[in-house]
Amino acid sequence: MTSTDGLRLHPFRGLRYAPDRVSSLTAVTSPPYDVVVRPDGVRHLETADPYNIVRLILPQAPDPATRHRQAADTLHRWRAEGVLTPDDRPALYVYEQSKDGLLQRGLIGALELDGPVLPHEDVIPEVVEDRAALMHAAHANFEPLLLSYVGQGAGNGATGVIERAVLTTPLLATTTEDGFAHRLWAVTDPADLTAVDEDLALRHALIADGHHRWATYQRLREEHPGDGAANPWATGLVLLVDSARHPLQVRAIHRVLPHLPLDDALSRLGDAFRVRPVDGPLDTALAALDETTGSAFLLASGPERFCLLDRPDPQLLDETIRRDRPTVWRELDATVLHSFLLDEVWRIRDHPSEISYLHSAGDAVEQAAKHGGTAVLMRPVLEQTVRQLALAGVTMPRKSTSFGPKPATGLVLRVLDDEV
Repeated sequence: MTSTDGLRLHPFRGLRYAPDRVSSLTAVTSPPYDVVVRPDGVRHLETADPYNIVRLILPQAPDPATRHRQAADTLHRWRAEGVLTPDDRPALYVYEQSKDGLLQRGLIGALELDGPVLPHEDVIPEVVEDRAALMHAAHANFEPLLLSYVGQGAGNGATGVIERAVLTTPLLATTTEDGFAHRLWAVTDPADLTAVDEDLALRHALIADGHHRWATYQRLREEHPGDGAANPWATGLVLLVDSARHPLQVRAIHRVLPHLPLDDALSRLGDAFRVRPVDGPLDTALAALDETTGSAFLLASGPERFCLLDRPDPQLLDETIRRDRPTVWRELDATVLHSFLLDEVWRIRDHPSEISYLHSAGDAVEQAAKHGGTAVLMRPVLEQTVRQLALAGVTMPRKSTSFGPKPATGLVLRVLDDEV
């Protein structure tokens, strides 16, 4: 393939479920590891099928070392039993998701880690450490992270290869519990692979979803030096989507503060924000948040009680939020939340034991009620704002955005041992 300073996406020999060994593909797939609401979500997936992928991405054991070893042992056993089987030859995989008129297509492959990939969020070191230990123990990439790039659009380059592939019979097709239909094709033709390579050589990518997995890939590459095909740790499993052809959706990621009751949260605010109770149900309260201008948050202690925070004190913001960043960064809701509310007002450290991050507002409210804490419900950030900051080399606060639709986990895995 051509040597470039752009994106380099390599074929790999995918590992996939043998359909005759599982109850259904739907029953063995999972959302990405950070979307599964633990522990209820894990139990639900574990009972769907004894071979559900959640046993690999979120193994359940008393301590981290045991969890990681358990995932590696489970992967080895499933391969030996023929539950997971490798494809005959390396391929790039065309992946399609569709639901209610929404259509997203992209390419899954092993991306070189030294290419032009733009992160836009900070990461939690403890999460990176855990993911790195899991991948190292299993010698596998269990789920692709989601990257977007601006390509040539319909009919050209990599997108043209995708659109020709979907006219053929897919390797698999299934519909998951969330209503999304999924299809997968293998691209092995040398001319198609060259067309993809030449197109991506001109592109850079934005990390849409999977900052912790990207940081994990980078860490593992440092621990396993060496470049090229001889070092599988120099690449990582990704899904690349041409956003010129298939614009991604951007949603908010919400916070749950399990140890901060809502009354305590409100009493500590003082005059930092205007506080107003708003009517439920949840959809009505979220609509009130969406209609608010400037920095704003919706606090909830359960499905019956909501408070809207807006109009923060500009002097307090100026005193607490760092000035060496662009104005658009300083005015982000996530910046105001973490730099001002969490750090200065509520004094809550950004640690998994103190803050949970949930993609569903309903799940966040439910978890807040369960723990007697507070849900902080957020608004989404515009994609152009994310890309603007990423191009400027400015990272947003962690878990600022949720791009989607996210790829289902379990349709195709990458085992690094197969590439050595």
